[in-house]
Amino acid sequence: MQQQMHQTPRVPQRGALRILALTTVLGAWGAGAHAQSSVTIYGSVDQYINHMRSSSGASMTTLEDGALLRSRLGFRGQEDLGGGLYAKFQLEMGINADNGTQADSTRGFDRQSWVGLGGGWGEVRLGRQNTVIFGRGDYIDFTSRTLGSMVNNFGVPSRFDNDISYTSPRVAGFLFEAHYAMAETGAPARQAIYQLGLDYLNGPYRVGYAGLYARAPQSAAYTDAVRYDNLYANYDYGKGKVQLAFVRSNNSTAGSAGNNTGTVLGNVGGLVAGTNADVRRFYRVWQLSADYRVTPQLRVGALWGRIQDGSDSGRGASGGAVAAYYDLSKRTMLYAVAEQLKNDRNAGFRLAASGGMKPNFTSADDVNGRTIKGVQLGVLHRF
Repeated sequence: MQQQMHQTPRVPQRGALRILALTTVLGAWGAGAHAQSSVTIYGSVDQYINHMRSSSGASMTTLEDGALLRSRLGFRGQEDLGGGLYAKFQLEMGINADNGTQADSTRGFDRQSWVGLGGGWGEVRLGRQNTVIFGRGDYIDFTSRTLGSMVNNFGVPSRFDNDISYTSPRVAGFLFEAHYAMAETGAPARQAIYQLGLDYLNGPYRVGYAGLYARAPQSAAYTDAVRYDNLYANYDYGKGKVQLAFVRSNNSTAGSAGNNTGTVLGNVGGLVAGTNADVRRFYRVWQLSADYRVTPQLRVGALWGRIQDGSDSGRGASGGAVAAYYDLSKRTMLYAVAEQLKNDRNAGFRLAASGGMKPNFTSADDVNGRTIKGVQLGVLHRF
């Protein structure tokens, strides 16, 4: 039998030293880069079966997206710049998981697209960002102000373009946040959107404020500013939370489907045109919420709320919800929600979720002055 001999090619000594040095440098650089910076791909897929019935007799059963978290795909990263300074970014797009399309076909990253710098002094961000109001959803009610929330049924300004924000560190329990969203080129500077937030946390107690102020052009027919002022307070009793929320806002107007199915200021961007008389009608929203963790996996909650029409023209509403959430794992949750919204004689509010319901009741006769009931069953997976 003939034995085969295998020889290892010889590398010149000088070349071997160069390769060794280069490998060492790249390895050290890679380890340093890994320790100092990171980029994460993340997202969620949230699908639910939605059955709704109006007191008009109309009903629908649909597959919807985004009861609790709008389905999304995102990228975020952070780099340590040394001396306590860091840079970070976030790019996030909404997805209609029920049909695979973009939530907003006109934007690549419709939910967030910003870059920021931070340190011990706080954090500054530049770009399209969530509002200070949107970011405090967890403090409002057990739903995190999503499906079942009366505050959410009224409508919440969610995010704006050209936004410059500052968030302070938490000092003696207090955290401060401010936003200034500039108008696009050509729009008056007075149409910028201002936001403020103040949050105080002390053990199981939390209280705070989140507000928005947006002006119309000086020459507009209606120069009143759009306001959204939100006060909240909650108590963590160990097995759950009790939460109280109050909102005062004039950001509600008629849409094609009902007397309160539109907003004066766009909920996901836009400016106040000053052409809508509804800006002079203020609403007050009161809501009480509580939840209880039955087991480490199962949480249940209930809430009730009232939307009061400050003009006494019959455009208020009341309603509530009960819900259960069951964690199959750290990433996957099953949920069930039952809710009711009763419109006053001239009100036209509809049920809402984290993402807009498609379809929803589109006839004013099925919304204005009607009671709308809904039952939803779904699954949420985070990755």
